Amino acid sequence: MKSKNSLEIKKEVSIRKMRWLLFLLGRIRIPLIGYTNPKLLSIDDQSVRVRIKLRRRTKNHLNSMYFGALAVGADIAGGIQVFYFSKMLGKEISFAFKGMNAAFIKRAESDIIFESTQGELVKAAIDKSIAEKVRVNESIEVRAINDAQEIVAKFDMIISVRVA
Repeated sequence: MKSKNSLEIKKEVSIRKMRWLLFLLGRIRIPLIGYTNPKLLSIDDQSVRVRIKLRRRTKNHLNSMYFGALAVGADIAGGIQVFYFSKMLGKEISFAFKGMNAAFIKRAESDIIFESTQGELVKAAIDKSIAEKVRVNESIEVRAINDAQEIVAKFDMIISVRVA
């Protein structure tokens, strides 16, 4: 039995639908996302995994991933879960990033997987926004992982959500 304040899920959301939403977001609303051509690998209530390939569009002059492309990956991994919960609830959620802190640990010289396992924090922020009818800020962590399974960057993203 769900508690009074927890999300009341109206419908299941497929990864196919979320991939289509990401594609449209990149083509219509945020062209820079479309330019980096991210691939949503997995999404559920707990975690998100997104891949951006190292290619001409995402490389810098040192043949590693440009920090702007890394920021786009962190943006997607940190934010797409809000859209996921929005679709599950059938509600409009106003969402923005309020801040970001990045630590670049080593060069990203391969395709990069952006991973966030902070779904519970995102869900709690949405629950709190529903209960208190206010905008809620929450800090979540996104890790950038290379092909050798090494962490190349860590991002602390401050998400700001309000359920309409």
